[in-house]
Amino acid sequence: MHILGIVGGIASGKSTVSTRLSELGAVVLDADKAAHEALNQRDVQKALVARWGPEILDGQGRVDRKAIAERIFATPV
Repeated sequence: MHILGIVGGIASGKSTVSTRLSELGAVVLDADKAAHEALNQRDVQKALVARWGPEILDGQGRVDRKAIAERIFATPV
């Protein structure tokens, strides 16, 4: 079995390549889609709120990825 990672900037063709590989029979894992799905899980949301507070939720109770990014990148390494 071979593992191939597809990376690139915005609009660089990652989705096109992934779609074509899938059509050819490859198993494709879309990490961005998996992350979005994880953020919809209640236990993940609770853990994020416990870490960064309820301000990371939008007006509809969904995780605001931008709010999390602001907190992550504001913390020096």
